[in-house]
Amino acid sequence: MKKWSLFLICLSLAFISCSKGGDSSTPVTPPPPPVVVAEADIAFKLEIDTKEVDYNAIYAALNATQPVNINVTSTPFPKDGVNIDITVKKDYDNSTVYNESKFGPAAPANPLIVSSLVPGVLCTGTVTVTSKTQDPVSKTYKTLTKTFKIARK
Repeated sequence: MKKWSLFLICLSLAFISCSKGGDSSTPVTPPPPPVVVAEADIAFKLEIDTKEVDYNAIYAALNATQPVNINVTSTPFPKDGVNIDITVKKDYDNSTVYNESKFGPAAPANPLIVSSLVPGVLCTGTVTVTSKTQDPVSKTYKTLTKTFKIARK
């Protein structure tokens, strides 16, 4: 009887040691993360009399008003549009001569009319274009600022 008991114990141990050990499933690979595309940088040209402004020169305005065009050249154009801010200040005392903001889904061409230019007074214009679409990578709104000099004759 001892032999049979010993045989059954050894046989049980043999079955336990040779078992599969449970179902081993194939490891599931996680799906790749979604591709996040950064928004294009803001690009624009400031045009006076259909020519891009030389940002290092002084533009001579002939009247108290001067039409300007902010031509947004970002590719692709921000899907929600852009906000445009333009401020013109006198250089000698930093007082504001002209200020305008254009909100909404601005188009690539944005005509504005700078007004209240005083004869013989040098002014600095500042144009800021900001995307209304938040960049998914940096979590900020892309923006670009350019300055130009203008004086009425």
